[in-house]
Amino acid sequence: MIGAIIGDIVGSRFEFNNHLNKEFDFFHPNCEFTDDTVMTCAVAQALMDSKEDYSDLSEKTIAAMQRIGRQFPNCGYGARFINWMFSDNPQPYNSCGNGSAMRISPVGFTARDVEEAKKLSAAVTCISHNHPEGMKGAEATAVAIVMARQGKSKEEIRTAMEEYYDLSTTVDQYRNEWQGHGKEICQVSLPQSLACFSEGESYEDCIRNCISIGGDSDTIAAIAGGIAEAYYGVPEEDQIKAERYLPPALLQNVLDFQEWVKKK
Repeated sequence: MIGAIIGDIVGSRFEFNNHLNKEFDFFHPNCEFTDDTVMTCAVAQALMDSKEDYSDLSEKTIAAMQRIGRQFPNCGYGARFINWMFSDNPQPYNSCGNGSAMRISPVGFTARDVEEAKKLSAAVTCISHNHPEGMKGAEATAVAIVMARQGKSKEEIRTAMEEYYDLSTTVDQYRNEWQGHGKEICQVSLPQSLACFSEGESYEDCIRNCISIGGDSDTIAAIAGGIAEAYYGVPEEDQIKAERYLPPALLQNVLDFQEWVKKK
């Protein structure tokens, strides 16, 4: 999940100030964590809190998202999600927003195989982003992470992802056809993230691809970052630098989840 968090932090300063090339300081004083990081940590906490068979995962995810999210209320949540987060009776609201995919990476690092990734992804996502495209975006991300962890090639991962999305557009094309921030929906962000991962030559290069195409930079980089972490690993120095941007509670969550996954 640290790969997604780094993508969020690096992309944060470019979300509404797009930077259409790969040359930039990877970490910068203007970087910060956003709702992408907070909700990724919440999903990680829910997985750790759940029963061994994850039969209560949806319930635990609601609890974790509300408990952790309310501690950081000004991190860039969408209007509908923040209403959900503070609701006494949170209900799914048929969202296809890319928030379903930016937060799902802990599922990809928990699931033992693709089928379990699909099951856990559905349990986490249906509580809010229950639109078919919202569900699909989260599932595709989790499946890609599991496949990368299993040592599948980029070609194999891409073939699997083509069952979900048209991946014919290249990173160069996305950059050349830039249209500003764009829509914050899975149908837009997932093909972009998958292209950036597919064409990346390293973890950092994948993130630089994400920034270079513009759009919803922090979330595109968070989605691709989780997959790239599973495929390449994250340089230790990048994790150390990213940790400096996190408040103690979120940093502890990251460290706890990493230890928990090792023991599974």
